[in-house]
Amino acid sequence: MTNGDLATMTGVETRSVSRDSLFLLANVRVEQSGEPARVRVRNLSDGGMMGEGAVQIVRGNRVEVELRNIGTVKGSVAWVQDQRFGVAFDEEINSAAARAPAGSGGQDVSESGISRAHRAPPPPATPVNLRKI
Repeated sequence: MTNGDLATMTGVETRSVSRDSLFLLANVRVEQSGEPARVRVRNLSDGGMMGEGAVQIVRGNRVEVELRNIGTVKGSVAWVQDQRFGVAFDEEINSAAARAPAGSGGQDVSESGISRAHRAPPPPATPVNLRKI
């Protein structure tokens, strides 16, 4: 049973890396090939992405992805299913910058450069209002 199967059965997310569902367009070019293909970015994290589109791609291909406000990111195709595929980036990116308005350089990101989307808030500094049940 894979992590995906477990998540489907239990409704619990088993991934250790936060990622956001979104809709962005990006250009993907398989290294050593011709023109880039326009794809939809469905999920994006600092370490990778899920893309969707009509692109000739197979698992293991080296790719270059052109992301808004980020630039060119290199990685490897981790999986392919129909017109969807996963890319593991060679180096982590600031994925929140790609979600910012075009040309803003990702200024909606916290000062630390870490995206706070889909993360729990920090615990209270002092647990004075907590009661034992």
